[in-house]
Amino acid sequence: MNSKTSNLSSHSGFIAVLIASILWGTTGTAASYAPNLSPLTIGAIAMGGGGLLQALLAHKKILDHLPQIKSYYPLLLIGMISVAIYPLAFYSSMRMAGITIGTVVSIGSAPLFTALLEKIFDKKALSLKWFISFIFGVIGVLLLSVGETHSHGPTQSISTDQKNIGIILGLIAALTYSLYSWAAKKMIDRGVDSKTSMGLIFGFGALILLPTLFFTGSNLFDESVNLYVVAYMMLIPMFLGYLLFGYALKMISASTATTLTLFEPLVAALFAVLLVGEQLAPIGWVGMVLIFVCLAVLSKTDRPK
Repeated sequence: MNSKTSNLSSHSGFIAVLIASILWGTTGTAASYAPNLSPLTIGAIAMGGGGLLQALLAHKKILDHLPQIKSYYPLLLIGMISVAIYPLAFYSSMRMAGITIGTVVSIGSAPLFTALLEKIFDKKALSLKWFISFIFGVIGVLLLSVGETHSHGPTQSISTDQKNIGIILGLIAALTYSLYSWAAKKMIDRGVDSKTSMGLIFGFGALILLPTLFFTGSNLFDESVNLYVVAYMMLIPMFLGYLLFGYALKMISASTATTLTLFEPLVAALFAVLLVGEQLAPIGWVGMVLIFVCLAVLSKTDRPK
């Protein structure tokens, strides 16, 4: 692959992750339209249903890869367990700490976890540009979080204890997000097709997630809006978003991909302000600018010399 082709592939990966981030950024706002629905129910249906759709889409290639499943079984196990934990922690974090803080902690911490995984297990050196972009991104999401915390919106009623638990859940979500992204990338690098890799990880993860609905989804059919919300989240952010993410992992590193998803908190904050009624202090808007700087710096990475 020549330099020009590599650049085009890298840019395609960047664009795919940014589009996925926009889709994922709508999930918190979408969930807010079903306030009586448990975040565990929302997470299980959205991620579980989307995972089954991905498995169905790639079922022929998945069957072809089953004879070789033992060679990447540990990665698949890590990925499927992480997929099962992630949405339960993520949506609970947003419910307990607020849309913006929950998203910021969950997504903002993920690039560091992913970079550590690549450093420890893959012996990958972190580039200076990645480090600079990460610093801008983290400062940006922190300012965004502070701007939302000091607002006078709906999150004012959240207690400190609730917020702290939400932050802890957000860190768990970040770690599991990093783990399944890293596992998928490793499988793709070993020659597993991206749709197959994502279908296997998310399909098996769905088998763990969906049974939880027997305990959490008793009021799913109480209101029609509940069905609209979970259908949207299953089909658009989870199914389509992760198809794009899997496509991107073919061309860019997992640490770059997860750092690019720092765009998601920005999108989530904008939707929360415009549609939900949350307010953002001026410092939060400064944080948004820094996230854009992070993306601008990151867009210069992963190019061949």
